Amino acid sequence: MVETVTVADLAGWDAELRFLTDGLGCLFKRPEPRVTFTLMVRTLLADVAKKNSWGLAEYAGLPTPQAFEHLLNGAKWSADELRDQLRGYVLAGLADPGGALVLDDTQAIKKGVKSVGVAPQHCGATGQVENCQCMVMLSYASVHGHAFIDRELYLPACWTDDPQRCRDAGVPSGRGLVTKPQLGIAMLARTLAVLADDPALSWKWLVADSGYGRDAGLRAFCHQQAVAYVLAVPRDLRLLDVRGRSSRVDALLADTDPQAWQQRSAGAGSKGRRYYDWAAHAVTVKGQQPAPGFTQTLLIRRAITPTVTAKHPDGIYEIEYFLVHAPAGTAITAMITAAGLRWNIEDDNKAGKDQLGLDAYQVRKWDPWHRHVTISMLAHAFLAVTRAC
Repeated sequence: MVETVTVADLAGWDAELRFLTDGLGCLFKRPEPRVTFTLMVRTLLADVAKKNSWGLAEYAGLPTPQAFEHLLNGAKWSADELRDQLRGYVLAGLADPGGALVLDDTQAIKKGVKSVGVAPQHCGATGQVENCQCMVMLSYASVHGHAFIDRELYLPACWTDDPQRCRDAGVPSGRGLVTKPQLGIAMLARTLAVLADDPALSWKWLVADSGYGRDAGLRAFCHQQAVAYVLAVPRDLRLLDVRGRSSRVDALLADTDPQAWQQRSAGAGSKGRRYYDWAAHAVTVKGQQPAPGFTQTLLIRRAITPTVTAKHPDGIYEIEYFLVHAPAGTAITAMITAAGLRWNIEDDNKAGKDQLGLDAYQVRKWDPWHRHVTISMLAHAFLAVTRAC
């Protein structure tokens, strides 16, 4: 059923947006960037084909993009302070006891070699190596909705090994090579500090794909902080089974009793509920004990029907493995539901790029990149929180 949008609805949303941007005016010492900031958020939310400075300026009726360029490049304000404010806005607006922090990275394809962090690297959108920038993103997802709450720009070694190149791009002094999982840990630590200070901001899980689940440092941080997680892991991760025997993740697939599989939904997708066959094994990661009061479980997800290919004419089942670290007694159904929350950040990445200009910037340096991306995140957060109300 299509809901009718009334004039009163539009007026209410406009008032809410004005309240949000007016409340963030304290980030700016001068009135000009404060006005431009509000205008930029509004134009990012509008139906503008190209959401770079030129496209936004044309839609806003400005003769040139100078005002937007000054906001991103020259004005004095902190993108990190804006990030902190929008994090609190999302966590309060979408709060749910079963909520999850969702970690992932996405890429922005760019030309040339001057844009900060740009390098030939794997691009998830195309599945191949592209000249691109890699953004590590953190979202909050719950039954009420999902939105970005933090971001970090990944700098490949070709950047961190070249101090002059970093200086030219405005990268903070002393910034060395930091892996994507380490950037994830930094974002997670910032969020945990906020969540600990306000019990009303509830959540339960960290979820991420195998690019992060394979990282022992990220798992160790979660164990130290007693963070429950559902992380996709590679098939060769070393485990100890319930008898203490060393094994690989994929070896447990062959040991799964045919009667152990249960068909469950991991949540709703664009075509309805996502159903898979699931099996669970009690395990421990080799050399990495769970937090006190926590246990580890390996979830195996199997497609309900096999996929026929030229290499497998009889069909092959798509398999994915998830390592779960959760308080003892946590229901398997809760773990499966949490595993399904990871898809939300893929929706955030797509919506951010397709609708809100997340990758449409024409800036090259460190501070302007963080400013544009964070303002785009704020526009995305407004949509998510407004939809939840």
